[in-house]
Amino acid sequence: MAEGDAGTPQRGVRKVREGTVVSDKMASTVVVAVVERVRHARYGKTVQRTTKLYAHDPTDDAKVGDKVRVMETRPQSKTKRWRVTEVLERAR
Repeated sequence: MAEGDAGTPQRGVRKVREGTVVSDKMASTVVVAVVERVRHARYGKTVQRTTKLYAHDPTDDAKVGDKVRVMETRPQSKTKRWRVTEVLERAR
């Protein structure tokens, strides 16, 4: 493990994604759809891939339709490995 300047262990860089909340029915959990545009390996056409992430939202602040930023974190449950860091834009 790498050491920092003050002798404290350095934390690894965590993944950050932005997406839209598609469900907030669970207690302190939201489902975030993250859309990424990638080029097809063989045909070269740009395609959209949607990934659903389960994110921890302890304040129940995010609602359906909100754009949020999520950060990778330690496993909270069987499927929940992300947490909501901020709400970027509210749904209208």
